[in-house]
Amino acid sequence: MVNEDNCSCCTPARQSGEQASKPVELVAGTSAKRPSNAAAIKAELRSNLVSLSGGTFAMGTNDTRFPADGEGPIREVTIDPFEISPHIVTNRQFAAFIDDTNYQTEAERFGWSFVFHHFVSEQTKQSVTQAVLEAQWWWQVHGADWAHPNGPDSDWSNVPESPAVHLSWNDAAAFAEWADMRLPSEAEWEFAARGGLDGATFAWGEELTPDGKHMCNIWQGDFPSENTLEDGFHGTSPVGSFPENGYGLFDMAGNVWEWCSDWFSATFHRNERNVTRVNPQGPRHGQSRVTKGGSYLCHDSYCNRYRVGARTSNTPDSSTGNMGFRLAASA
Repeated sequence: MVNEDNCSCCTPARQSGEQASKPVELVAGTSAKRPSNAAAIKAELRSNLVSLSGGTFAMGTNDTRFPADGEGPIREVTIDPFEISPHIVTNRQFAAFIDDTNYQTEAERFGWSFVFHHFVSEQTKQSVTQAVLEAQWWWQVHGADWAHPNGPDSDWSNVPESPAVHLSWNDAAAFAEWADMRLPSEAEWEFAARGGLDGATFAWGEELTPDGKHMCNIWQGDFPSENTLEDGFHGTSPVGSFPENGYGLFDMAGNVWEWCSDWFSATFHRNERNVTRVNPQGPRHGQSRVTKGGSYLCHDSYCNRYRVGARTSNTPDSSTGNMGFRLAASA
């Protein structure tokens, strides 16, 4: 059964795929020495935080292409000063957390995650038996997890500075607690993504490719069959591969979707009686958590959600090859 609150074409929910009828023997990926100094990684994460002064800004959009997302209306929101990571958490950083805690991600516990079909090897394809009904490009791959991002015969060490993916909201929250930080609220994330350009469509302005320059990692070509790779990347790109925004933050559009702390609702923020416009945190309960920013699979033909005011959601236990996170902290 598919979660009706979730856009499964962007990031399918875990209940979108059913367990295969028989167990699949996992092929071990190549092993690599992982960073062992957890304190150094924590210090790196903390020292790199960007301090933002907060303030009042116009949150959301009045775009009506995705009414179920609840992007609008545009509303005036005020947030306190806070700090946020300039980059999405990388495989190298996440590996330090795993080594220090022996944490097992939800994809590992479930035994599978969703992988975009282009990235599944010929060997692994032989064992794939399930795809998402509404989005056949998403395959349920046994043995796919953060350490094996394209399936059991892939390895994170080949892309150490790319975003760690196949991480649920619960996994991201566990990492944030380990790092003595937290996930950003949706309002904080959007304030940061705008980089001081209040009301702009993108994190860098109004044009998607100013002077023909690609500013983010999204899909070019005919989705989902052909990616012309005009931006240089098919899947994830190393963090910092594209220009920073006005606040010195990278990948605030494209690359991977980013978890926020808020429960998702398409209507909660429209009810002035229920919501504050100062440091909004979203509803107290829900079925899905907010994700922001879009991913390398976003294309104007179906998922124009790399706009800074766009949003979608997924269930807290779901994981895909295009979902990651960055950290935040109170000032």
